[in-house]
Amino acid sequence: MTRLRSAAAGPNDSPGGRVDRRSKRRGDGTPLRRREDPALPGRFARSAQARSAGAGMATAEFPGWLESRRRAHHFRVERIPFARLDGWSFDPDTGNLTHRSGRFFSVEGLHVTVSEGPFRQWQQPIIVQPEVGILGILAREFDGVLHFLMQAKMEPGNPNLLQLSPTVQATRSNYTRVHRGADVKYLDHFVQPGRARVLADVLQSEHGSWFFHKSNRNMIVETDEDVPVDDDFCWLTLGQLGELLREDNVVNMDSRTVLACAPVAHPEPGAVHSDTELLSWFTAERARHDVSARLIPLDRVQDWTRGAASIDHVRDWYFRVMAVAVEAGNREVSGWSQPLFQPLGPGIAAFLVQRIAGVPHLLAQARVEGGFLDTVELGPTVQLTPEYHAHLTGPDRPAFLDLVRDPDPRSIRYDAVHSEEGGRFFHAENRYLIVEAEPAPAPGPTPPGFCWVTPGQLTSLARHGHYVNVQARTLLSALNTGAVAL
Repeated sequence: MTRLRSAAAGPNDSPGGRVDRRSKRRGDGTPLRRREDPALPGRFARSAQARSAGAGMATAEFPGWLESRRRAHHFRVERIPFARLDGWSFDPDTGNLTHRSGRFFSVEGLHVTVSEGPFRQWQQPIIVQPEVGILGILAREFDGVLHFLMQAKMEPGNPNLLQLSPTVQATRSNYTRVHRGADVKYLDHFVQPGRARVLADVLQSEHGSWFFHKSNRNMIVETDEDVPVDDDFCWLTLGQLGELLREDNVVNMDSRTVLACAPVAHPEPGAVHSDTELLSWFTAERARHDVSARLIPLDRVQDWTRGAASIDHVRDWYFRVMAVAVEAGNREVSGWSQPLFQPLGPGIAAFLVQRIAGVPHLLAQARVEGGFLDTVELGPTVQLTPEYHAHLTGPDRPAFLDLVRDPDPRSIRYDAVHSEEGGRFFHAENRYLIVEAEPAPAPGPTPPGFCWVTPGQLTSLARHGHYVNVQARTLLSALNTGAVAL
């Protein structure tokens, strides 16, 4: 313990005449902590540089390991009619699809009106899941390099069933065992105060087009403990995760959103907009949009029809609500049934990147989605399903769509197909792109609702909740892990 100096000494003096910042205390005697750990970005950078191997396995060995976990368990997903759902039913008064426990989630109706765009009003089914889940990655240092404990997890909606998920991926209903299944492995590191050191912790939205006001707690925590590693888990470096993010449908959405919140640094000499200017622009975007989104009974949703096995749009567009029966040998519950949303076409989520005065900038879009908690969030330059916009012309045609739908291969900096949340969506895939435009000494004019941001600015915003949407966070995870270098 540092000894207190005599009253004659100056308030910042130490016995050797130097400032001893470690000994600073508040008036109540509590030692002050640094506001941020200055070494943390460097530790993540070292982990991102370890791309071919880590303490657990070489990156080239990972496909064989994942296949071995697939063979080790029995998985089966069968599409079923709604009448075969166990514990789920349509409410006789509202038509809402709910679980008998009153937990998990429900499928209800949503009525949205907006002040801009080609579609000013619509109704649709929406997932309502007010509880906050935990998406958590456990970190530990091996040989001076941060590693992250990842899980080979089956989700019924994944195109290939088994993908790489966070250490913990659980709703509150899961980890409070509403389903009466097994305990969630490694959960204590994320819910017991003091059990692990917090490196990142932020509430983030899920898909605003399919969830109503849904948030998850995105966490990265570090332990010094010897952690027993279950057969379905493995330690990987940030660089190894970056290599796997180059592959289609390997790293799941929940892992991607957590990695986007990592405290990494993107060295940048400056930006075309200051941080204050960027926040002011974003605040103005939130203020100028007039959005009304309210829940309505599912059986009153216009232009949607319910059959024995699905709820469909009358034009067979957008998505359908369906039901599945699931068997999974490595889940907390070995068998269950549930509704899923099934998109009817693949989407595109793409950032345009341009070097402005030599500094890479991403063109972000302030996106309005009916399920967002706060009107708009920053999304990629283009985020849509192309077939539903191909007929639009003039000002109604989405900006920059033609630049990313069929880009010059020489301009593509990142290109991978990733599926979305496999626990709620069936075979929902997007082609994720980063496409480089010609360098410019200064930014050209952009349409309303678009702004140039640096990767560092976007990473900083992702450390706070409800600024960066889930599709933009997927692309940011590719930047944070070094899957693509700008």
